[in-house]
Amino acid sequence: MKISYNWLKEFIEIDLSPEQVAEILTNTGLEVEVVEHYESIPGGLEGFVIGEVLTCDKHPNADKLSVTTVDIGSNIVLPIVCGAPNVASGQKVVVATVGSKVHTPDGAFEIKKARLRGEPSEGMICAEDEIGLSDNHDGIMVLPDNLQPGTPAKDYFKPDSDVVFEIGLTPNRIDAASHIGVARDIAAFLRQNRTIDLLKPDVSNFKPDNHNLHIPVRVENEDACKRYSGLTISDITIGPSPEWIQKRLKAIGLNPINNVVDITNYVLHETGHPLHAFDLDKMAGPEVVVRTTPKGTKFKALDEEVYELTEQDLMICDAEKPACIGGVFGGIDSGVTGTTKSIFLESAYFDPVWVRKTAKYHLLNTDSSFRFERGADPNCTVYALKRAAMLIREYAGGKIASDVIDIYPNPIAETKIKVYFKNVDRLIGKIIERPRITNILRSLEIEVLDETDEGVYVSIPSYRVDVTREADVIEEILRIYGYNNVEVPDKINSSLSYSPPVDNEKLVNLISDYLSSNGFAEIMSNSLTKSAYYNNLETHAPDNTVKLLNPISSDLDGMRQTLLFSGLEAIRYNANRQHPDLRLYEFGNCYKLKHEKSDNKSDNYHQYLHLGIFMTGLKAEPNWNTPEQKYTIYTLKKYAEGLMRRLGLSMDELKISPLEGQNDLYSEGLIYKVNHKIMAKLLVVNKHICESFDIKEKVYFGEIFWENLVESVQGKETIFKELPKFPEVKRDLSMIIDKEIKFTDLKAHAFKVEKKYLKRVNIFDTYEGKNIPEGKKSYALSFILQDEQKTLNEKQIDKIMYTFIHTYAKEFNAEIRQ
Repeated sequence: MKISYNWLKEFIEIDLSPEQVAEILTNTGLEVEVVEHYESIPGGLEGFVIGEVLTCDKHPNADKLSVTTVDIGSNIVLPIVCGAPNVASGQKVVVATVGSKVHTPDGAFEIKKARLRGEPSEGMICAEDEIGLSDNHDGIMVLPDNLQPGTPAKDYFKPDSDVVFEIGLTPNRIDAASHIGVARDIAAFLRQNRTIDLLKPDVSNFKPDNHNLHIPVRVENEDACKRYSGLTISDITIGPSPEWIQKRLKAIGLNPINNVVDITNYVLHETGHPLHAFDLDKMAGPEVVVRTTPKGTKFKALDEEVYELTEQDLMICDAEKPACIGGVFGGIDSGVTGTTKSIFLESAYFDPVWVRKTAKYHLLNTDSSFRFERGADPNCTVYALKRAAMLIREYAGGKIASDVIDIYPNPIAETKIKVYFKNVDRLIGKIIERPRITNILRSLEIEVLDETDEGVYVSIPSYRVDVTREADVIEEILRIYGYNNVEVPDKINSSLSYSPPVDNEKLVNLISDYLSSNGFAEIMSNSLTKSAYYNNLETHAPDNTVKLLNPISSDLDGMRQTLLFSGLEAIRYNANRQHPDLRLYEFGNCYKLKHEKSDNKSDNYHQYLHLGIFMTGLKAEPNWNTPEQKYTIYTLKKYAEGLMRRLGLSMDELKISPLEGQNDLYSEGLIYKVNHKIMAKLLVVNKHICESFDIKEKVYFGEIFWENLVESVQGKETIFKELPKFPEVKRDLSMIIDKEIKFTDLKAHAFKVEKKYLKRVNIFDTYEGKNIPEGKKSYALSFILQDEQKTLNEKQIDKIMYTFIHTYAKEFNAEIRQ
């Protein structure tokens, strides 16, 4: 948001420097990010003087150049080679002397002494575009004869200079999106030490010139358009706007167009209220109807793009067709042009939600939508309308041809709030004198309706749409009182905790280090996602998606339920850039909508932290002695179990089982549980999901239920244990078992029958097919045995293995293979 220092001083009498103003604005919550010096003529014409061309001869070595001598005063005559066709002796011209900088659309360059085709040149005779007055480059600029050589060009042209503040306007402070709004804040701050008035332009003398052009107005959608004001102006002459308006607009980065359009832009940046002018000769009827249109209606806007409207787009229509997207963008078929004679001038209050939805849906961001979607002032419509109409009458020769039409069926009441002094003291952290508090409120134009020993009852002005609660009023008091005036206390009170909670951040960093050191790259994606990802899913039903009321775009219209889709987006992005072999991980919150509704709205949503692990492609780039090896779900299993062990979770505590069948997200997978709580799911992502992201390789996705995992390891301590002095013993056992029997069952049974010496059980081979009976499979298991007190002898080992063989045969009908 750009604010002109000179423009500000029209509304508030101050003797403060721009730096002091910037400090006040920043201290009161309008952070000034940049202070830049603006010059209507770039460079301020430093080094440019008025000169007189004494002689002008044809260049001996160039047909299109002239050799001149120019008197620049103080008995100084410069030789200058000039390429302009209209240069002649006796002319008064603008000369850029050596060392000055000429600013052109292509950049600035410094004038230096030179020889052009053998002739000396010590300056430059300038055209209008080289001075910065216009884009005209037809020839040099010829000045009146009465000017004296040597006169500084800046004394003749009097270029305008200004200081422009770039304010980082927060979304809630739309009241400060204008020069009057910013001046109002400065005045509120200065009123703490002196009397100062806010000088708003007076419109009390407004009156119509005649009543020859009355246009009927009908508002069909009062929810979307809560107030609609307008009037007609006839006999307009379109032309350039006055120089003072052009200077104000140029200072804040706007290009002047014509007097009517410039005045509507001027009033917008003066008052903060958007206006729109319709060419009445292009309006059918003529009639103005505020309504929605059928879905699919075509509308050609000022940018010459054709937009397909929805039934949620509020349109300003004539008797036949849409003429403007209400509060967002005008139409090309009703806009003001050089031939416009009569206009209908609109000043309305549109509902912020309606404007925001339309602007985001059509990807439009205009000065008008910026203000309306944040909340304009409903009580400013008539003031802004009269202000613009009076300027158009003065500078476009128009006649106000109707009374103000003002349709406001349900006036918006000002917010009333009770503010308790005890809460002011508590939130600010300092006791402020009560008269000081009421003085601050009144300086902010907040009306004090009642005052007691307990607090004040106040009425909030309609332009402060962000002040709706007691805490908001207290924040207003604090920012004018001054954040820096609240002292840092000498002591800080804190309660001691004798059972420190789990340091989640520490655990996140621990696992991040573990994964990163194993070749994984961390990704960070937006919690907002495309809700269409969940369409037709059962695992993450669309009804569970938290939808945004006013999405930034259709691709970011919901909160993610899983980290899967953001990971697939990252895989697609990298694969499309020739990086298909990936190990990725992401910590991120996921969200779900609860179907059991609660009066407390925050209870209707569930937020949970997950860790997502992704693997796809090749483990390593193949070479002459390393064959191509792709990731498998067992690779993912290795790292998932590794991170759980790293957190202190024993594999003995985990119940691991395969996910039965397939669903809409995975073709196969594993699930890890502790005491019936899910710790992790390891999935092979369904082929059709990968194809929808144009991913050709298999994707393995590990979904770690982080909060459950942290809860399971809470209170666990890492205990140092001396390495055993006695060796481990490995014995293998091969058996044929029923196809339905799982390795986890065999492993659990082994630990059940041998608790003292059995350390680990692994499976190193499986086989089904030839020489194996139907409905059977072959498993090869290895058993790691160890006595930590002495070396196991063969007799002990054989006894343990016989126990395994006997119990497997009895419990699982296993046939031991020799």
